[in-house]
Amino acid sequence: MTPETVMSLAYQGMRVTLLLAGPLLLTALLTGLLVSLFQAATQINEMTLSFIPKILAVFTVLVLAGPWLLKLITDFTRELLGNIPTLIS
Repeated sequence: MTPETVMSLAYQGMRVTLLLAGPLLLTALLTGLLVSLFQAATQINEMTLSFIPKILAVFTVLVLAGPWLLKLITDFTRELLGNIPTLIS
């Protein structure tokens, strides 16, 4: 296996990881920001208030983007496993 092949696999793996985690992390970030702004505006200092909206928002995005995320990881895995014979030589 050449160094270029290893770097290509690493790049593809990192790309897939970012595409899988990105929507969920951005949703949690934006939801946390909105809840923090709401807490600052209303002066509610409850630490646990942000957990339920974050969980609901991430769950909603997971339900909506789930088929795309599943297709992405299965396509990557299928391509990776299909290329094993070419990677060994």
